Amino acid sequence: MKASTLARLQAERAAKRPVVLLTRLSDGAQLLWPGDDMPAALVEASKAALGSEEAGNVTLADETWFVHPHNPPLRIIVVGAVHIAQAMAPMAAPLGFAMVVVDPRRAFASEERLPGVTLSTDWPDEAMEALAPDARTAVVTLTHDPKLDDPALDAALKSEAFYIGALGSRRTHAKRIARLTELGHNAEAMGRIHAPVGLNIEAITAPEIALSIMAEIVAARRGAALGAVRPIPGVAA
Repeated sequence: MKASTLARLQAERAAKRPVVLLTRLSDGAQLLWPGDDMPAALVEASKAALGSEEAGNVTLADETWFVHPHNPPLRIIVVGAVHIAQAMAPMAAPLGFAMVVVDPRRAFASEERLPGVTLSTDWPDEAMEALAPDARTAVVTLTHDPKLDDPALDAALKSEAFYIGALGSRRTHAKRIARLTELGHNAEAMGRIHAPVGLNIEAITAPEIALSIMAEIVAARRGAALGAVRPIPGVAA
């Protein structure tokens, strides 16, 4: 690999931007997508590789290219080191997600309660700025405390996070929407919030709620139709 190509690849990965390295097997010539000019068929192959997250060969005009996607890591940022977060933790890694739990309450955000999970005891606004949610990040707020949840949701709505979920009843969410409106978010932006969080499986226990959240995150990541947005009392459709 040329030094210039390697430098570009490393820069894209450091910036957490998806990039595809294409190598022509006949002579080792390499291209990066996006960035380099290439036939439309290779562009489509690159997009498909990023979507499937699988490397493979593509033959175009009697030339075979090895298409290797480099996606940023999948992450779940959870605000609130509560029982539901504890139940989500062992589900995240097998599904391909690195999980970060944010909670300034050190009695909750402890290694004993969440072994093997990355913990942040910063306040959510500071933690979200440092974590910088991207298009491969899901954000879930679980505390019911506006002082913790609202700053995280504010930051998430300003980001490219592919999923944003918030625990709470429809009435709680209506109050949350009013507060976020005061922060300058419009109805379209707040329509990104899945609330009540999780697929409707009539979950009651913490593990059941955790399962419903993880299922909805996977569905959002895979582009599944999640149905109509739940109506919010007092908010016009």
